[in-house]
Amino acid sequence: MQLKTILLFILFISWSGYPATSNSSLKVNSFLTGSTSLKRSEKLPFSPGEKLEYVLHYGLLNAGKAELSVYNTSRVFNNRKAINMIGKGWTIGATNWFFKVKDHYETFMDVEKMEALYFKRRVNEGGYIINQDYFFDQDSNRVVTHEKKDFEVPDGVQDMLSSFYFMRTLDFSNAKMDEIFIVPAFVDNKVEYIRIKYKGKEEIEIRSGKYKCLKFNPLVLEGRVFKADEDVTVWISDDDNKIPVLIQSKIVVGSIKAELSSFEGLAHPISYME
Repeated sequence: MQLKTILLFILFISWSGYPATSNSSLKVNSFLTGSTSLKRSEKLPFSPGEKLEYVLHYGLLNAGKAELSVYNTSRVFNNRKAINMIGKGWTIGATNWFFKVKDHYETFMDVEKMEALYFKRRVNEGGYIINQDYFFDQDSNRVVTHEKKDFEVPDGVQDMLSSFYFMRTLDFSNAKMDEIFIVPAFVDNKVEYIRIKYKGKEEIEIRSGKYKCLKFNPLVLEGRVFKADEDVTVWISDDDNKIPVLIQSKIVVGSIKAELSSFEGLAHPISYME
């Protein structure tokens, strides 16, 4: 995995986790847990108008920015009303001297069941282009790609962006220390299983303030990039919004972190500490 891919990983899918395992088995329902049976929160943690902005740091270098936004939409997929989420990421400053990244991720989710309906990915990394369109038929457990390839998928499968929003809807109030939660996601034409480990509660302070948080380790693949499977840590606000406040990663060479720089349109009060 090249540095530009690591940047995008931190910007977009650290909270939802890096796909740490691929499995041909389809015996996964909407999500797996350890000993705790998770339910959806009674309050939806986001609403149209929410916008989260992040700054990414590679060592002392400000390397990139990201935006995550929620929108209303009139689009309907298989008679399902949808809600629209968009993630954008781009490099800034001196990072553009090494490579320039401008990426767009978009998902449409069932507004009631919070399941992926359509996913769009437009990637431009120094001239390297990726265009992906995935159409989800959750009723028949199929995904059809822009290349007209047809895949069988598990119940409630997500895409790489919808998995982030889906996991925000879960109620972690009864989560146990070191418990692992798993969500199936369709990524790069295959089903991956995103795993995150609950690590308790912490208060953290970043440039924008001090927050009460829940702490997680997305479990990642050890190897060329990460020395250990818990080398990524994510702190999310301990409130009804459950937004990522800080994402920190140790890599083989150096470290990367992304921190919340601004937010607007939150559905609920945030766990900000004076």
